[in-house]
Amino acid sequence: MDNIIARYEDYLIHTKHASANTVSSYMRDIRQYASYLSGIDVDVLEADQSVVSAYMQWLQSIGKSPATVSRCLASLKSLYLFALSEDEIEQNPVHNIKVEKAEKKLPQILSGKEVELLLEQPRTSDMKGCRDKAMLEVLYATGIRVSELINLNVDDVSITGGFIRCESGGKTRIIPLYPEAVQALHTYMDDVRLKMLATPSEHSLFVNVSGERMSRQGFWKIIKYYQEKAQIDKDITPHTLRHSFAAHLLENGADLRSIQEMLGHSDISSTQVYAHLVKQNLKSVYNKYHPKA
Repeated sequence: MDNIIARYEDYLIHTKHASANTVSSYMRDIRQYASYLSGIDVDVLEADQSVVSAYMQWLQSIGKSPATVSRCLASLKSLYLFALSEDEIEQNPVHNIKVEKAEKKLPQILSGKEVELLLEQPRTSDMKGCRDKAMLEVLYATGIRVSELINLNVDDVSITGGFIRCESGGKTRIIPLYPEAVQALHTYMDDVRLKMLATPSEHSLFVNVSGERMSRQGFWKIIKYYQEKAQIDKDITPHTLRHSFAAHLLENGADLRSIQEMLGHSDISSTQVYAHLVKQNLKSVYNKYHPKA
């Protein structure tokens, strides 16, 4: 069991070049499944359709949401497709297994005014505030994921060109920055970053108070702090700014293909959700303000 799982993880990392988050998510699902199989004394390569189906039912019985169950099924499907390709099994035990579909919720976005309010919160008179301002501006300017934000290095920024280079999943994207984001980055990199570093050899663009690369958890706390400070009555996460970036571009006339490229979506169907979101917002505005609505 351990052998096929270890080989699959190696395949995700070195052949598929999946992101660290994707690998972590898939392996978490698969290890939970392996633990379940161990409890009933079944090897992962010996499990049949009835075993996988029973596992899905067990997940539902312990209160896992339809979205979580669907994700777990997708993880197992990927594992067993790999096992098939390696001639470790003859039939895919996940084939034809259906689970309750998760209700697709449109992502929450901030209004333009809410974004401005959030970006105004950091105090640029101190080093942390200057760094936080640059991070928030870059996140909204580019729509990159928080993992991509904290993985940026100094060499990924062109102040003169007004863009960043983002590498994820073996692909590179060049994303432009608006002037305020360029200025916030310029100020941080020129006046603050070197003073915050633990060692001069540190390549990370954004560092924490210890002078080392900012963590996901560290940035999560930062964005929650400014949400409360701005008194915005929405549950803001780093992904909220990514969603807002895409929706605001679409609202202002950008085409889906360009947004897809900037977001790094491999499939345009992932980007099309923002078209539905914009339509929903327009309908909400119409119903609220049209005198006969």
